[in-house]
Amino acid sequence: MTKIIVITGPTAVGKTKLSIALAKKYNGEIINADAVQVYKGLDIGSAKVTKEEMEDIPHHLFNIKEVDEEYTIYHYQQDARKVIDNIIKSKKTPILVGGTGLYIKSALYDYKLSEEKEKNTYDNISTEALYQELIKLDKDIIIDKNNRRRLIRAINYYKENNSSINNNKTDKLLYDTIFIGLTTDRNILYDKINKRVDNMLDNGLLEEVKSFYDKGIRTKPLLNAIGYKELYAYLDNKISLEEAVDNIKKNSRHYAKRQYTFFNHQLPIKWFNTEYDNFNNTINEVERFIDESNK
Repeated sequence: MTKIIVITGPTAVGKTKLSIALAKKYNGEIINADAVQVYKGLDIGSAKVTKEEMEDIPHHLFNIKEVDEEYTIYHYQQDARKVIDNIIKSKKTPILVGGTGLYIKSALYDYKLSEEKEKNTYDNISTEALYQELIKLDKDIIIDKNNRRRLIRAINYYKENNSSINNNKTDKLLYDTIFIGLTTDRNILYDKINKRVDNMLDNGLLEEVKSFYDKGIRTKPLLNAIGYKELYAYLDNKISLEEAVDNIKKNSRHYAKRQYTFFNHQLPIKWFNTEYDNFNNTINEVERFIDESNK
């Protein structure tokens, strides 16, 4: 049976670079596991792999939806499993790459998901109030109370099914999988995140956001995704550009912390330290681990 390789970790640790190296070595095809990168046009802010970076390796589930199209974890599960099965049938190695932990779990574990019919977005309710609303419905739920999108999903799921969203989760893996995580010292990571945000702005992030804003598009990906929601607040004249940039950096750092918490509790990851000055060392170390796991 073909083993699936997962490459995950917070932003700015080298996931894209590692994925290309592993795809070359193990005859792989890459599958996006990032909730923002499914959308067309959200390129700079999501650090989406470029055509040049792909190096002619097949990439799947990038740029498959317009920003005004509905796309949920249920849709991702259907799409990812179809792609995984097709890659395995072609005797190649599926490589899932990205930092959206729920996407990875929904694709690879025996999650029983159904298409969501309850669409309430609770736009006029604060995140704290959403959490309190959820606790009234599902008093024993364990959830990140700062993750607005997840809170909304949990509330809508409970109202639709009269059951906790946690009840559809399982630790049963459907595929033989190797979980690779890239990490680095927290101070180094935060410095990399800050510099990446500055580079995104230099490369046209504000113009990318403005192209949607000027068309009056205010859909979930733009109002929820880090790098987009902060600049929408700036364009709405709610905060200054300097505040927006600071908020992108701060929210990216907080998101990285939440990612570590999720990965460490939810996935059996083998962590590798990113050597930024000699990334080949990191690649070689990961390849040795995979070769051992494949014996």
